[in-house]
Amino acid sequence: MVGCASIPAGSDRSPDDPWESFNRSVFSFNEGLDDYLLKPITEGYRFILPKPAQQGIDNFFRNYSDIYTSANNLLQGNLSMAFSDLMRVVVNTIFGLGGFIDMATPGGLEKNKADFGQTFGVWGIPSGPYVVLPFFGPSNVRDTFGRAVDFETDYFSRLLPDVALRNSLTALRAVNARNNFYEAGDLLEDAALDKYTFTRDAYIQRRQYQIDQSKEGKEPILPVYENQ
Repeated sequence: MVGCASIPAGSDRSPDDPWESFNRSVFSFNEGLDDYLLKPITEGYRFILPKPAQQGIDNFFRNYSDIYTSANNLLQGNLSMAFSDLMRVVVNTIFGLGGFIDMATPGGLEKNKADFGQTFGVWGIPSGPYVVLPFFGPSNVRDTFGRAVDFETDYFSRLLPDVALRNSLTALRAVNARNNFYEAGDLLEDAALDKYTFTRDAYIQRRQYQIDQSKEGKEPILPVYENQ
C-alpha cells in the first residue's frame, strides 16, 4: 500500500479499464455516499452495539453466505470444498445458535468464499472491462452479471415473503459489510494517493487469483476484512 502511494494520480492507466472516466465518476459518488451516509451509520452501529453483538451478527451473515458458497463450489467442481462449506452451515446452525457463534472454524472447517461471478470465471467466461457499480463498488462485466444472479437467488434479498423483515436484513447486512471494512478504509485513505487506482488494481489482481485458485481446487486465501 505504501508503494502504491508513490504513484501519481492518473499516471497508471490500465488496459482493463477503458471506461476510467465514467468509473471515476461513479467511484466519487460512492465515496460521497460512504462519507455522508454509510460511515456515519456504521459509526453509530459500532457505538451502540458491543463487540460480541457485532461479531455475532457478522457470524450469522457469514453462515448464511456459506450456503451460496457451497453451491458455487459445487458448480465449480470443487466437491470437497462444497461439502466442507455445507458442513460449516450444519455445524454453525445447530451448535452455534443459528450461526451467531462460529463453531466450525475452531473445529477445522475453514471459511471459503465463492460467488457466481467467480463461478463464471472458472467456467472460462472472460472478465470484460473493469467497471465501478453505484453503491456496490469494484466489479467487471462478468462479475456484474454474476452479482445479478447472486441477487436474484438470494433468499434474504428477493425471496423472503416478509417485506419489512427482508428490508431490515438487507440494511443490517449492508452496515455489517461496511463495519468489516471500517479500519481498512481508514488505512487506505492514509496510504494511497490515488485511491481509485489502488482499489482497481487490487480488485483485478485478487479476483484473478481467486479464480485461478478455484480452478486448481485450492482454497482461496481471504483478506482480514473479507465480507460475505
